[in-house]
Amino acid sequence: MITSTSNKNVKEVVQLRKKSKARSQAGIFLVEGIRMIQEAPREQLLKLYVTEGFYQRHKEDLGIQIIGDSRGKQNHLGAEDTEGRPFCAELVSDNVFEYMSDTKTPQGVLGIVKQTKYSLEEILGGNVMGTGGAVPEQAARTHRPAPHLVTLDNLQDPGNLGTIFRTAEAAGVTGIVMSKDCVDIYNPKTIRSTMGAIYRMPFLYVEDLKETIDTLKKTGIRVYAAHLDGKNAYDQEDYRGGTAFLIGNEGNGLRREIADSADAWIQIPMAGQAESLNAAVAAAILMFEASRQRREN
Repeated sequence: MITSTSNKNVKEVVQLRKKSKARSQAGIFLVEGIRMIQEAPREQLLKLYVTEGFYQRHKEDLGIQIIGDSRGKQNHLGAEDTEGRPFCAELVSDNVFEYMSDTKTPQGVLGIVKQTKYSLEEILGGNVMGTGGAVPEQAARTHRPAPHLVTLDNLQDPGNLGTIFRTAEAAGVTGIVMSKDCVDIYNPKTIRSTMGAIYRMPFLYVEDLKETIDTLKKTGIRVYAAHLDGKNAYDQEDYRGGTAFLIGNEGNGLRREIADSADAWIQIPMAGQAESLNAAVAAAILMFEASRQRREN
């Protein structure tokens, strides 16, 4: 059992928790809680750390067993993935686990997970709309949905980003595109807010967001900027074809050059004296309007 915060594995976890650069260089990220562990693809789950109390409560849930070392070395929890390869989890004392954890009341299980990389082509899934908004013949034959994308410009709040991922999955979004200066999706607070959607929602950070938007437009995807000066209300547009919504920074909205690259500006009408909506809330309204239209199509 690991009982010291000076342990090299503990130090590694703390670095991964605190530093985006460390996560990026290693190509891994941290997840906490039994639900996030259970939903993690087994081939991506590289290592587990657990407290003894957690193991005793959840060993059946996770399908793991303690493997003791007769020579007195630290114990491990062993299990097998879908291909029969064993992976192990190290026992950690409660106080050390609290030091490693990013939560105030940790559940007692923490995992190291391999990051997933997507390309723009993978996000579009070969299902690019033709000119004029018509579904290509191949997409029609395979019944693939038209692209339904969310594009984020300089979003900074980890909770907002995680909520957008979670909501996007529920609304049938096919991918999320982010400017390179958006908050790190692998920030532990963001990961918690995704509620598992991180494992299932394709996403991509891009160096030049405007250039990427231009590429989307060339493939027939219509791009809508959520903007207070929008000409039409959001529910007056047709989102049944290839669609991408642009959502801007929490405090400043969309950068002008990004807003100007859209095909149309749309607004969400508001009563009272409210000047704007939370970025995640605005995104949710737009995503579910597209989902509603497509269900009725």
